Amino acid sequence: MATPPPLRLGVNVDHVATLRNARRGRNPDPVRAALLAIEAGADGITAHLREDRRHIRDDDMARLKAEISKPLNFEMAATEDMLRISLATKPHAVCLVPERREELTTEGGLDVVGQHNALAPFIARLNEAGIRVSLFIAADPRQIEMAAKLRAPVIEIHTGAWCDAVVDGHAAKADAEWHRIVAGAALARSVGLEVHAGHGLDYATAEKIAGLPVIAELNIGYYMIGEALFVGLAETVRAMRAAMDRGRGKAAGANHSLTGKA
Repeated sequence: MATPPPLRLGVNVDHVATLRNARRGRNPDPVRAALLAIEAGADGITAHLREDRRHIRDDDMARLKAEISKPLNFEMAATEDMLRISLATKPHAVCLVPERREELTTEGGLDVVGQHNALAPFIARLNEAGIRVSLFIAADPRQIEMAAKLRAPVIEIHTGAWCDAVVDGHAAKADAEWHRIVAGAALARSVGLEVHAGHGLDYATAEKIAGLPVIAELNIGYYMIGEALFVGLAETVRAMRAAMDRGRGKAAGANHSLTGKA
C-alpha cells in the first residue's frame, strides 16, 4: 500500500476571540494565538467571521491575513457582505458554511443541493479571484456530487454527529456515522474533490479519522482552545499533531480497510 500523504492541521482560533469579547477588550488576541499555533506545528489557521461578529471581527481577519505565515481559511456564510470581505482580504481559502444567528455552533452541513443556484455565483467569484473554495457538508452522496458539479475543489465533511455519538457512548450511532464518513470521503475523492474534515474532533477522534488516507486536512478549534486552558496552546497543538501522526502511521503500516469499525 502506498504511503498516505501528510495530514494537515488547521487550528481554529474563533474561541480565543470569544473569550476576548467577554470583556470587550483586546486580550486574549486571536492573532497571537494563531502565531503560537503555527510555531507549534499548525499548517494553517481557520477563523469564522459570523454575521453577528460574536467572536472573530473584521479587523481580526485583516490582521490574520497580514501577520500569519501559513494559509488562512476564512469560514463564512454565502452572503454578499461576506463575499465582499473575502475578496478584499484574499485568504488562501474560503469555506462556505451554513449559519443561523440563534445557533451556538454550526449545527449541520451546507445544503448545496437545495441552494445550488445561489451558491454557484459565489463559488465562481471566489474561484476567479484565486481563492480556494471549500464546502462544509455532511457525508451525503447527493451533497458531495453537487459540490463537484459546482466546481468547488474541496469539501470539508461535518464530523459533529459522529463525534457527539462517540463522546456520548452511543456505539451504534457512532458506527453508522463513521461508515457514512468513510463512504463519503471515498466518493468525494473519486469525483476529484480534496477532502477535509472537522467539527467536534478531539484527540481520539482525530487519531481515528487520520487513518483515512483520503483525508487531507483536519480543522479543529473548540476542543483545542479548551485544552489549552490547562496545558497551553503550544502543547495542545503538539499533542493534536501527535494524535494525527499516530492515526496516519497506522494507515501507512497496515492494509487499511475503508469499512472498519468505529
